[in-house]
Amino acid sequence: MSTLTAGVVLLIMVVFMGPWVGRIPMAALVAVMVMVSIGTFSWDSLRNLPKNPLSSSIVMVATVVVVVATHDLAKGVFVGVLLSALFFAAKVGRLLRISSVTSGDGDVRDYTVTGQVFFASSATFNAAFDFHEAIERVRIDVSNAHFWDITAVGALDKVVIKFRRQGTVVEIIGMNAASATIVDQFGIHDKPDALDPSLKH
Repeated sequence: MSTLTAGVVLLIMVVFMGPWVGRIPMAALVAVMVMVSIGTFSWDSLRNLPKNPLSSSIVMVATVVVVVATHDLAKGVFVGVLLSALFFAAKVGRLLRISSVTSGDGDVRDYTVTGQVFFASSATFNAAFDFHEAIERVRIDVSNAHFWDITAVGALDKVVIKFRRQGTVVEIIGMNAASATIVDQFGIHDKPDALDPSLKH
Protein backbone atom coordinates (compact mmCIF):
# COMPACT_ATOMS: atom_id res chain seq x y z
CA MET A 1 0.00 0.00 0.00
CA SER A 2 2.84 2.36 0.81
CA THR A 3 4.40 1.78 -2.61
CA LEU A 4 1.09 2.53 -4.33
CA THR A 5 0.63 5.71 -2.30
CA ALA A 6 4.16 6.88 -3.09
CA GLY A 7 3.62 6.22 -6.78
CA VAL A 8 0.30 8.07 -6.90
CA VAL A 9 1.73 11.07 -5.05
CA LEU A 10 4.74 11.15 -7.37
CA LEU A 11 2.45 11.00 -10.41
CA ILE A 12 0.35 13.90 -9.10
CA MET A 13 3.46 15.96 -8.39
CA VAL A 14 4.91 15.38 -11.87
CA VAL A 15 1.66 15.94 -13.79
CA PHE A 16 -0.05 18.70 -11.82
CA MET A 17 2.73 20.33 -9.80
CA GLY A 18 5.54 20.46 -12.35
CA PRO A 19 6.33 24.18 -11.96
CA TRP A 20 6.59 23.87 -8.16
CA VAL A 21 8.67 20.69 -8.33
CA GLY A 22 11.03 22.49 -10.70
CA ARG A 23 11.82 24.99 -7.95
CA ILE A 24 13.34 22.29 -5.72
CA PRO A 25 17.15 22.74 -5.68
CA MET A 26 19.06 20.01 -7.50
CA ALA A 27 21.28 19.47 -4.45
CA ALA A 28 18.23 18.54 -2.39
CA LEU A 29 17.10 16.01 -5.02
CA VAL A 30 20.58 14.50 -5.13
CA ALA A 31 20.57 14.10 -1.36
CA VAL A 32 17.18 12.38 -1.51
CA MET A 33 18.36 9.99 -4.23
CA VAL A 34 21.51 9.14 -2.27
CA MET A 35 19.46 8.28 0.81
CA VAL A 36 17.02 6.23 -1.27
CA SER A 37 19.93 4.32 -2.82
CA ILE A 38 21.45 3.59 0.58
CA GLY A 39 18.10 2.49 1.99
CA THR A 40 17.09 0.24 -0.89
CA PHE A 41 20.46 -1.39 -1.63
CA SER A 42 20.75 -4.95 -0.35
CA TRP A 43 23.98 -4.81 1.63
CA ASP A 44 23.70 -8.52 2.41
CA SER A 45 24.36 -9.21 -1.26
CA LEU A 46 27.94 -7.99 -0.81
CA ARG A 47 28.55 -10.30 2.14
CA ASN A 48 26.99 -13.23 0.29
CA LEU A 49 28.92 -12.56 -2.92
CA PRO A 50 31.48 -15.37 -2.32
CA LYS A 51 28.67 -17.81 -1.46
CA ASN A 52 26.51 -17.08 -4.51
CA PRO A 53 26.92 -18.97 -7.80
CA LEU A 54 29.67 -17.44 -9.91
CA SER A 55 27.28 -16.62 -12.75
CA SER A 56 24.93 -14.70 -10.41
CA SER A 57 27.83 -12.73 -8.96
CA ILE A 58 29.12 -11.83 -12.43
CA VAL A 59 25.67 -10.62 -13.50
CA MET A 60 25.28 -8.46 -10.39
CA VAL A 61 28.75 -6.92 -10.58
CA ALA A 62 28.49 -6.29 -14.33
CA THR A 63 25.11 -4.60 -13.93
CA VAL A 64 26.39 -2.29 -11.19
CA VAL A 65 29.57 -1.44 -13.10
CA VAL A 66 27.68 -0.58 -16.29
CA VAL A 67 25.16 1.58 -14.43
CA VAL A 68 27.89 3.48 -12.59
CA ALA A 69 30.06 3.86 -15.69
CA THR A 70 27.30 4.99 -18.06
CA HIS A 71 24.91 6.65 -15.57
CA ASP A 72 22.18 4.78 -17.44
CA LEU A 73 20.06 2.23 -15.58
CA ALA A 74 18.59 0.86 -18.82
CA LYS A 75 22.03 -0.11 -20.13
CA GLY A 76 22.90 -1.83 -16.87
CA VAL A 77 19.66 -3.81 -16.90
CA PHE A 78 20.24 -4.76 -20.55
CA VAL A 79 23.72 -6.10 -19.78
CA GLY A 80 22.39 -8.02 -16.78
CA VAL A 81 19.58 -9.62 -18.77
CA LEU A 82 21.94 -10.48 -21.64
CA LEU A 83 24.48 -12.14 -19.33
CA SER A 84 21.72 -14.04 -17.52
CA ALA A 85 20.43 -15.37 -20.84
CA LEU A 86 23.91 -16.47 -21.92
CA PHE A 87 24.61 -18.23 -18.63
CA PHE A 88 21.22 -19.95 -18.78
CA ALA A 89 21.86 -21.13 -22.34
CA ALA A 90 25.24 -22.53 -21.33
CA LYS A 91 23.70 -24.32 -18.34
CA VAL A 92 20.91 -25.88 -20.40
CA GLY A 93 23.42 -26.87 -23.08
CA ARG A 94 25.33 -28.98 -20.58
CA LEU A 95 22.20 -31.03 -19.83
CA LEU A 96 22.32 -32.78 -23.21
CA ARG A 97 23.00 -36.52 -22.90
CA ILE A 98 23.65 -38.99 -25.70
CA SER A 99 24.08 -42.71 -25.10
CA SER A 100 24.56 -45.56 -27.54
CA VAL A 101 24.30 -49.35 -27.66
CA THR A 102 24.74 -51.96 -30.35
CA SER A 103 21.90 -54.28 -31.27
CA GLY A 104 21.23 -57.20 -33.56
CA ASP A 105 24.46 -58.90 -34.61
CA GLY A 106 26.49 -55.82 -33.82
CA ASP A 107 25.79 -54.22 -37.17
CA VAL A 108 23.30 -51.66 -35.79
CA ARG A 109 24.10 -48.89 -33.33
CA ASP A 110 21.30 -47.10 -31.52
CA TYR A 111 21.94 -43.56 -30.28
CA THR A 112 19.53 -42.07 -27.74
CA VAL A 113 19.48 -38.28 -27.47
CA THR A 114 18.04 -36.69 -24.32
CA GLY A 115 17.87 -32.94 -23.77
CA GLN A 116 17.80 -29.69 -25.69
CA VAL A 117 19.77 -29.27 -28.91
CA PHE A 118 20.50 -25.65 -29.83
CA PHE A 119 23.46 -23.35 -30.50
CA ALA A 120 25.03 -23.92 -27.07
CA SER A 121 24.86 -27.73 -27.22
CA SER A 122 25.36 -28.42 -30.94
CA ALA A 123 29.10 -29.10 -30.50
CA THR A 124 28.34 -31.66 -27.78
CA PHE A 125 25.78 -33.26 -30.08
CA ASN A 126 28.27 -33.64 -32.93
CA ALA A 127 31.05 -34.96 -30.70
CA ALA A 128 28.88 -37.77 -29.30
CA PHE A 129 28.82 -39.81 -32.53
CA ASP A 130 31.55 -42.25 -33.53
CA PHE A 131 32.14 -41.83 -37.25
CA HIS A 132 35.14 -44.17 -37.30
CA GLU A 133 33.15 -47.24 -36.32
CA ALA A 134 32.45 -49.69 -39.14
CA ILE A 135 28.70 -50.10 -38.80
CA GLU A 136 25.97 -50.88 -41.32
CA ARG A 137 23.08 -49.03 -39.74
CA VAL A 138 22.60 -46.19 -37.24
CA ARG A 139 19.36 -45.33 -35.48
CA ILE A 140 19.11 -41.95 -33.75
CA ASP A 141 16.28 -41.83 -31.21
CA VAL A 142 15.29 -38.22 -30.50
CA SER A 143 12.05 -38.98 -28.64
CA ASN A 144 13.36 -37.18 -25.55
CA ALA A 145 15.12 -34.36 -27.39
CA HIS A 146 14.10 -31.08 -28.96
CA PHE A 147 15.76 -29.15 -31.79
CA TRP A 148 15.38 -25.42 -31.22
CA ASP A 149 17.22 -23.51 -33.94
CA ILE A 150 19.00 -23.74 -37.28
CA THR A 151 22.31 -24.47 -35.53
CA ALA A 152 20.75 -27.62 -34.08
CA VAL A 153 19.37 -28.55 -37.49
CA GLY A 154 22.81 -28.02 -39.01
CA ALA A 155 24.35 -30.29 -36.38
CA LEU A 156 21.86 -33.04 -37.23
CA ASP A 157 22.58 -32.59 -40.94
CA LYS A 158 26.32 -32.96 -40.38
CA VAL A 159 25.90 -36.16 -38.39
CA VAL A 160 23.51 -37.80 -40.85
CA ILE A 161 25.42 -36.78 -43.97
CA LYS A 162 28.78 -37.85 -42.54
CA PHE A 163 27.43 -41.31 -41.73
CA ARG A 164 25.82 -41.67 -45.16
CA ARG A 165 29.01 -40.68 -46.98
CA GLN A 166 30.65 -43.63 -45.25
CA GLY A 167 27.93 -45.96 -46.51
CA THR A 168 26.02 -46.18 -43.24
CA VAL A 169 22.23 -46.22 -43.32
CA VAL A 170 20.84 -43.62 -40.90
CA GLU A 171 17.34 -43.61 -39.43
CA ILE A 172 15.96 -40.84 -37.20
CA ILE A 173 13.06 -41.88 -34.98
CA GLY A 174 10.80 -40.23 -32.42
CA MET A 175 11.14 -36.60 -33.53
CA ASN A 176 8.37 -34.40 -32.11
CA ALA A 177 6.20 -32.23 -34.33
CA ALA A 178 7.83 -28.91 -33.44
CA SER A 179 11.33 -30.23 -34.11
CA ALA A 180 10.17 -31.91 -37.32
CA THR A 181 8.81 -28.59 -38.58
CA ILE A 182 12.10 -26.72 -38.25
CA VAL A 183 14.09 -29.70 -39.55
CA ASP A 184 11.85 -30.00 -42.61
CA GLN A 185 12.18 -26.28 -43.25
CA PHE A 186 15.93 -25.85 -42.82
CA GLY A 187 17.42 -29.34 -42.93
CA ILE A 188 19.22 -30.73 -45.98
CA HIS A 189 20.04 -34.32 -44.96
CA ASP A 190 16.72 -35.58 -46.36
CA LYS A 191 17.08 -33.74 -49.67
CA PRO A 192 17.94 -35.71 -52.85
CA ASP A 193 21.28 -33.90 -53.31
CA ALA A 194 22.23 -33.92 -49.62
CA LEU A 195 25.50 -35.78 -50.28
CA ASP A 196 26.70 -33.08 -52.66
CA PRO A 197 29.81 -31.56 -50.95
CA SER A 198 28.90 -28.13 -52.29
CA LEU A 199 25.57 -28.13 -50.42
CA LYS A 200 26.23 -26.61 -47.02
CA HIS A 201 24.40 -24.49 -44.46
